[in-house]
Amino acid sequence: MVTAKVWVLKKHFEGFPKTSDFELKKIELPDLKDGGKCTATCFYFFLRLSAIFCLYYRPYSQRDMKEGDIMIGTQVARIVESKNPAFTVGTFVVASGGWRTHLISDGKDLQLLPSSWPESLPKSLALGTVGMPGVTAYFGLLEVCKVKPGETVLVNAAAGAVGSVVGQLAKIVGCKVVGCAGSDDKVAYLKKIGFDEAFNYKTVTSLDEALRKASPDGYDCFFDNVGGEFASIAINQMKKYGRIAVCGAISQYNDSVPQQGPYLQVPMIFKELRMEGFIVTRWNNRRKEALKALLKWVVEGKVKCHEQVTEGFENMPAAFIGMLRGENLGKAIVKV
Repeated sequence: MVTAKVWVLKKHFEGFPKTSDFELKKIELPDLKDGGKCTATCFYFFLRLSAIFCLYYRPYSQRDMKEGDIMIGTQVARIVESKNPAFTVGTFVVASGGWRTHLISDGKDLQLLPSSWPESLPKSLALGTVGMPGVTAYFGLLEVCKVKPGETVLVNAAAGAVGSVVGQLAKIVGCKVVGCAGSDDKVAYLKKIGFDEAFNYKTVTSLDEALRKASPDGYDCFFDNVGGEFASIAINQMKKYGRIAVCGAISQYNDSVPQQGPYLQVPMIFKELRMEGFIVTRWNNRRKEALKALLKWVVEGKVKCHEQVTEGFENMPAAFIGMLRGENLGKAIVKV
């Protein structure tokens, strides 16, 4: 019998999450019996996602979880015992078992890492650039924005797991890319990975002026991870027939009182813009296509990755809270 550690939601978040909102518990997992199940031990957890998944723990915990439930989340895990021929011992998988050190699965919620995964490549990237955040960037940019060579793309929260991939994919397509982030270190990182223009939104005198300076002619595509005031200002600088992919709303996740206006209908009408929210699961049937392309670009060095790694399962809440504060650069990962 295996003893697993789990983090549960002790109390629903009121405003910004606190460490006291979580509780660490131990549970006993039953021995495996026939029936196609397997036991996995977890190595990496991700804390930063994209789309509606970008920081999705925050809004999803309120909507889908009860106090006492195990925190939702995804991990890279290794199969340690199996009665399922599809998942042999030693195989690495991506699982959605929540914040726990071990899990038992019938395999329906497990995804094998691509067979072409190089030994030299960290398996934690299956939770970031070559995982759901990367897939979110891939379909959000190519299918929602329908980006074309020569266009100008704006990305906010650009140093995060999704935004950093969006910018690099846009460069592969042949676009000019403008990104913003919340620290000078993050801005330097964006320039290092190929963004044409980048600025710290926390230090500019005027966000409107900073956006105009970065691209005086405006923007064809806007990949929005932030929402709120940023989106209200940026939408006025879209070119006619511009496209906006609404991937997240970081600026609003911790609000106790909903933010108010302004309203977007006037620029939407006169610029004939298209704004579309999306959830990456829409393209589940094409997931392998995206992973294959992302893995190829990472191996070729066309897409670079950065992970903010926190050591220790006991530090999950602290890493989660730090991520919500924007302390991470790239993907926030907890290594067990």
